[in-house]
Amino acid sequence: HRDMLLKHAINVDSKNSVSGKRISKAWANEQHVYFYAEFSKPFKSVEFNNADSTKAAFTFDVNEGDSIILKVGISAVDEHGAKNNLLAEAPHWSMLKYYDNATRKWNKALGKMNGEFLNIDDEIIFNTALYHNMIAPNTFSDVDGRYRGMDMKIHQDTTQKTYTVFSLWDTFRATHPLYTIIEQKRTNEFINTFLKQFKQSGLLPVWELAGNETNCMIGFHSASVIADAYVKNIRDYNVNEALDAMLVSAGDKEKRFTTPNKNYVQAQFKAESVSKTLEYAYDHWCIQLMKDSLNKFQDLQSQRNHLFAYRNLFDKETGFMRPRKNGGWFGSFDPTEVNFHFTEANSWQYSMFVPHNISDLIALHGGDEAFEKKLDELFNSSSEMGGRHQSDITGLIGQYAHGNEPSHHMAYLYNYVGKPWKTQAMVRRIMDEMYSNAPDGLSGNEDCGQMSAWYVFSAMGFYPVTPGLPYYTIGSPLVKEMNINLENGNVFKIVANNNSDKNIYVQSVTLNGETYPYSFINHTNIMNGGELVFEMGGIPNKSWGVKEEYRPVSVVNRDYLSLPVIQSASQTFEDSLKVEISHFNPEVKLEYIIDGTGKQLKAKVFEYDKPFYVRKSCSITAMATVPGKKLFSKETAEFYKIKKDKKITLNSTYANQYAAAGNDALIDQLRGGMNFRTGDWQGYQGQDMEAIIAFDEMKQINKISLSCLQDIQSWIWYPKNVSFYSSTDGVQWTLIEKVNNKFADDAYGAFTQELSLNTKMKTKFIKVVAENYGVCPEWHLGNGGNAWIFVDEIIID
Repeated sequence: HRDMLLKHAINVDSKNSVSGKRISKAWANEQHVYFYAEFSKPFKSVEFNNADSTKAAFTFDVNEGDSIILKVGISAVDEHGAKNNLLAEAPHWSMLKYYDNATRKWNKALGKMNGEFLNIDDEIIFNTALYHNMIAPNTFSDVDGRYRGMDMKIHQDTTQKTYTVFSLWDTFRATHPLYTIIEQKRTNEFINTFLKQFKQSGLLPVWELAGNETNCMIGFHSASVIADAYVKNIRDYNVNEALDAMLVSAGDKEKRFTTPNKNYVQAQFKAESVSKTLEYAYDHWCIQLMKDSLNKFQDLQSQRNHLFAYRNLFDKETGFMRPRKNGGWFGSFDPTEVNFHFTEANSWQYSMFVPHNISDLIALHGGDEAFEKKLDELFNSSSEMGGRHQSDITGLIGQYAHGNEPSHHMAYLYNYVGKPWKTQAMVRRIMDEMYSNAPDGLSGNEDCGQMSAWYVFSAMGFYPVTPGLPYYTIGSPLVKEMNINLENGNVFKIVANNNSDKNIYVQSVTLNGETYPYSFINHTNIMNGGELVFEMGGIPNKSWGVKEEYRPVSVVNRDYLSLPVIQSASQTFEDSLKVEISHFNPEVKLEYIIDGTGKQLKAKVFEYDKPFYVRKSCSITAMATVPGKKLFSKETAEFYKIKKDKKITLNSTYANQYAAAGNDALIDQLRGGMNFRTGDWQGYQGQDMEAIIAFDEMKQINKISLSCLQDIQSWIWYPKNVSFYSSTDGVQWTLIEKVNNKFADDAYGAFTQELSLNTKMKTKFIKVVAENYGVCPEWHLGNGGNAWIFVDEIIID
């Protein structure tokens, strides 16, 4: 059910008033909505539906031409709070007065930015975008300051409002940075809300809704919002408590790297491992920024190393961020493939997310020219993508996806390699193609203001590529003039002379009458008020903003040695296995230990100079050092030798994005965990799973099992049944037994089980057929869609 009803009530309080509640479970695990309503006329009677009194019908005596007005107040606390809210905010019955008051308030709010545009459509799009940025977060507290906390208890704060709807994976990028310019008072209130939520739940919010943590996205980007506000001198909250909350939230087990030494998220343990690694690295930088600012230097080396976690996923050969498993690169790689290693994206759309150390990202690619070429390739590649269909990936220009947030900063990266005219051209193209004055005028979800915040910033002529740094990267303004009316009483004016849909290139810039050669602008310049003037033209000025000293800077000045890569064709083998060790830094010295006993300290250390073979189960530790520097890193991989006594043939086709180790995955002795997206589960949709195992010789069989996973929220059900067959020739088959699944098909959560058969027989061939659940039932959100089977191993004893 989309919004499962947990509790409800409809109370008739008088002949013209009614109150009640609705407590439900969906995205928010426990959402409370209480109401109090008044009719402008008394009702004659009320009738409830017989089933459960979830609906009420009211009958009135009216004359022709009469009207009935209904006023409703709501609260997340109780019916009394809803009534107080209504009486305080809607005390009269004049619709015209409410309209006039709302109009006056919205004109004041939208008046924080006013200007002259190139055409009426641009003006409407801009003001609509600004309006969208003022809808969320929502006020959550009642007029008396009471609110429902994340502990589901009622709290009260009479000093300021408490808010809800923090879509932080989206909004940390531009929405909250926009608030640091036009909503500084509310930014303080938002952060104080974070701190209240931390006290009530033990963690800062990730994606909070109605006092519930939905955890529907990744990262801990409340750290970004706090750090960005702090560096911009927005500090009306307890900064030490904020830092403590950031540190505790970063240490939450769901937000950690696999181990401190790994310093990245391993694909076999967590889904979306690439996206998590990159975003965690940025969030840790935000925390380090706060620690350094507050002179909190008592940290571990491993904590500072987290800032560089992205390096461990950068594959210099392909030029992309890639998932890693068991010390090496995960399987085959296609940067256009949308799969479980990325959050609503592919490698193209995540490989440039290192906002806190863009200088290093450029260096990893080989310098300015190589990185510029990579950006050109991003925007000019085919828009075709492989893997699963992801409805969020829209608004494509090449592999750039403006319809979803991970791409939003990329057009501005040309400034960092001294090619700002390319940023100018691309930003104007995005504004022209991805936004329109139409009901479907956005290229993707609004996402609580982020899609529109990108437009508001870009139309003004700059964008916050790195929230946490107190400057904005300059693009190409769409306005002719714009006044930003600041809360401190100052006005910052933007003027774009000779601007048009053809004159999209910046020729020169002045700030307060002085020549301004920089392709970025400081937050302080804006808050102090003044005038930023662009001279625009139709031909790129390839000298403005080009020199290195005029470019924006995003750099972390310290050394870090990324982990070596231990690569092999698989984690299991039958005879021998070739192992390669590599590192993208040519100065690195590589050594390794082969350990089959678990006592690495006594194992021999070998200097690596070429690939080698292992012939027994073992662990390999690769160590990297740089001669003359105190830099060290190590990586470990485990390999297992398995019996060479059988082969498998699949008569069903697994989905490419859920391939596990490929054709031999069901006999490789590698087991999956409780998360189907971590890469060890093999998925089949809308079909039965059929596999034949052929032994080298007649084999005594005592037990056969098929290991399966169920997670019905993701359309994955246990098979209805599993049929086990035997054969001596692989042609004529005898049914041994059909094993039925007895586990509930309506249980939400992740579960695993082995559907097993005990037997005593000798055979040469075994066939396993798992019958697919079919289609998602009527009560399921995927009603009518094809169900999945997920399996990880056929176990034969």
